[in-house]
Amino acid sequence: MSELMRVLLVDDEQMFVESLKKVLRRRGMEVESVDNGSDALKLLEEGSYDVMVLDLRMPGMDGIETLKAIREKDTVVPVIMLTGHIDMKQVSEALKYCVAEILLKPCPVETLVSCIENAFERKCCVLDLEDKF
Repeated sequence: MSELMRVLLVDDEQMFVESLKKVLRRRGMEVESVDNGSDALKLLEEGSYDVMVLDLRMPGMDGIETLKAIREKDTVVPVIMLTGHIDMKQVSEALKYCVAEILLKPCPVETLVSCIENAFERKCCVLDLEDKF
């Protein structure tokens, strides 16, 4: 990839986040993390991200509420949602707000990394097409 990818991890499972940050940084990505939705929204006000990884179940603002608020600020950033339990109502709600992927925890780290890279590539393609028209 020609540019440094900026990734925001929003998850309250600290060990998972620290492990994933190491993997993504080794792949040359710039990674920030927060453990709740309201802090993620504050970071979005300060800057932009190429991909966001968002946990569905967090204390306070859950993943769906956070996703809705993200879409009010940024309609383009790909959001990959992680969940430990599939709930079809929540999946349907997430799809309404254009979630890029929904992955079941625990998922292999390489699967998540691949989803992040693919989401970034799709975003770049969309932005390139928008520039041409």
